[in-house]
Amino acid sequence: MGLDMYLHKKTFVRNWDHMEESEKNHVSVKGAESGHIIGARVSEITEQVAYWRKANHIHAWFVENVQDGKDDCGEYYVTKDHIKALNKACKEVLDDNSLAEEVLPTASGFFFGGVEYDKYYFESVLNTWEITNALLQEIEGWNSLRTDLSYRASW
Repeated sequence: MGLDMYLHKKTFVRNWDHMEESEKNHVSVKGAESGHIIGARVSEITEQVAYWRKANHIHAWFVENVQDGKDDCGEYYVTKDHIKALNKACKEVLDDNSLAEEVLPTASGFFFGGVEYDKYYFESVLNTWEITNALLQEIEGWNSLRTDLSYRASW
């Protein structure tokens, strides 16, 4: 048990008649003959682009900045601007560790992990900064009408 946090990328792959051939997707599923997954019926593909465990300060950031203060294990839409803001917050803390409590404060909760500003805290801030850097570069190539990000946590 504990705080598990996921950032998912959902890409819509359904082909519509009005789409140009170059815009269409081809989805193949190994073992499709078994009937478990039929490629022609796949309408979206979900990738886990980030995972955190007990990074309660990152979770608190999502609760305040994405979830309107609701901490309910729901799934919430994440924009490019959210990713930019989280990246900026991480960079501020990495550049000046004394800003940690102000910019990315820890949050206590049911099996949320430690609330100290220790090496584990700063490792997860660095990890999050690296994740958001990579995502910001990747997002530039996405067709925004066909790709979404969402955040969800559970404990």
